[in-house]
Amino acid sequence: MRGVIIHGAKDLRIEEVTPRQLGPRDVRVRIEAGGICGSDLHYYHHGGFGTVRLKQPMALGHEIAGTVEAVGSDVAQVSRGMRVAVNPSQPCQACRYCRAGQHHQCLDMRFMGSAMRYPHVQGGFRETVEIDEAQAVPIAPTMSMAEAAMGEPLAVCLHAARQAGSLLGARVLVTGCGPIGALAVVVARLGGAVEIAATDISDYPLSLAARLGASRTINIAEDPQGLEPYAHDKGTFDVLFEASGNEAALRGALEVLRPGGIVVQLGLGRDMSLPINMIVAKELQIRGTFRFDEEFRLAVELMGKGLVDVKPLLTETVPFERATEAFELASDRGRAIKVQLAF
Repeated sequence: MRGVIIHGAKDLRIEEVTPRQLGPRDVRVRIEAGGICGSDLHYYHHGGFGTVRLKQPMALGHEIAGTVEAVGSDVAQVSRGMRVAVNPSQPCQACRYCRAGQHHQCLDMRFMGSAMRYPHVQGGFRETVEIDEAQAVPIAPTMSMAEAAMGEPLAVCLHAARQAGSLLGARVLVTGCGPIGALAVVVARLGGAVEIAATDISDYPLSLAARLGASRTINIAEDPQGLEPYAHDKGTFDVLFEASGNEAALRGALEVLRPGGIVVQLGLGRDMSLPINMIVAKELQIRGTFRFDEEFRLAVELMGKGLVDVKPLLTETVPFERATEAFELASDRGRAIKVQLAF
């Protein structure tokens, strides 16, 4: 069984991996599609992100889908041959946050493809993976594996929308139109926003944002004053989904949020210096959003019922044996939004 294993920055290898034995409640899934995420790119380019660093070889990947190949003796929810999206989160179910229903804040979370703990939690870019049966979410017969592998990033944006509250009739600004920003546009449209403006520094992701439902797109690199008309009367937008992780993007967006507006910070980068006086005077609300919980099953259901179409984001599929080529392509936002590996 082979996997896509990161050893350090720019050191990605296709290597043999030994499958582990199934426990009574475990499921083995033969992976068919895996999406390359921003965190995967951080491991590839930098060997980690922030204070999180690789300390041992690790299989990357947490946006995956495939077919159930084997099940443990006590598995009751799924069976061999089922097509499933894999939820990469495995909370402990016992800590104070799990008991309170905040599973995504679990104190002993095992999240696939993460070096946050040691030994690292191996990721899903492997020909087969072993997971708890609760992580295997059956998909509709009409869904492709490529769509099913988008369940994780869509769940991230659905959780962010819950942080924002009702979007019905709202005017929404999305800054940064990578995969998460683009899906934030999709979720805002699904939630009933009447206006969605999107900004980025590249035309290609903006063209996809428009296709996905953005009312207006602005290339801030070419038109630095593009948001200025929205600053009149103390601001226009009700909600900001900040998906770039860039301080300049956030600061510019705060100027065009109305008093009482809500900031949902999706993008991660370096720590930022914020204009506290403006935040206080305009009574802005800044809300963090971290991963997802029950939204994963909701994401799979929405796609399965045809209520959300993620296919425009699937810009390239590359055989996993050419993983380095795929990671380089995924790093070029002028050519690709979501690159997936085919297993």
